[in-house]
Amino acid sequence: MENLIENTVEFVKKKLEGAEAGHDWFHIERVWKLSKKIAVTENCNVEVVELAALLHDIADPKFHNGDETIALHVSREFLEGQNVPENVIVQVIYIIKNISFKNRGEVPENIPIELKIVQDADRIDAIGAIGIARTFNFGGFKNNLMYDPHIEPKLNMSKEEYKKSNGTTINHFYEKLLLLKDLMNTEEGKQIAGERHDFMLNFLDQFYKEWNVD
Repeated sequence: MENLIENTVEFVKKKLEGAEAGHDWFHIERVWKLSKKIAVTENCNVEVVELAALLHDIADPKFHNGDETIALHVSREFLEGQNVPENVIVQVIYIIKNISFKNRGEVPENIPIELKIVQDADRIDAIGAIGIARTFNFGGFKNNLMYDPHIEPKLNMSKEEYKKSNGTTINHFYEKLLLLKDLMNTEEGKQIAGERHDFMLNFLDQFYKEWNVD
């Protein structure tokens, strides 16, 4: 397993060279480490968890014209080239396919613990101080407004509406980030997310104080 994980790390690093900073190798590394931290507290297949964490954003659809199949094909081709057993490949592909926030309405209710772990880790990296930094980085990448008090957040968006949304960066907190704490699957994930959630609330309070200068 050690050589497989090392090979996967090198593959992902090379594949994500030059990626947007919120979805680059360092994002993958943080999710990988968080996944291992959560996995210790659960009865799971650690190999599946690590492989899925490392490959989950190998071809993020938002950087590939919304195509959700590229990551599945790239991951399968890589894993087959590493002679990974088919049953493991199937599990990893399943996680990559179902991990996304925008796909939450399409995911079966009884999901495997391995998906729960990697999904929690990925969502945890979207909140707290790191989450705030990633959100503003991506907003700048898309040239979105930072904030406009006249533009209301769009709550309960459909998958297609979410994919096409170009709202303000601050609105993204209400459309996604502040919802993640209550979507955690594992006890460890809930604990980590709670602290990061509170940090975001404090940040927003300070942001509005500085924005609304009397």
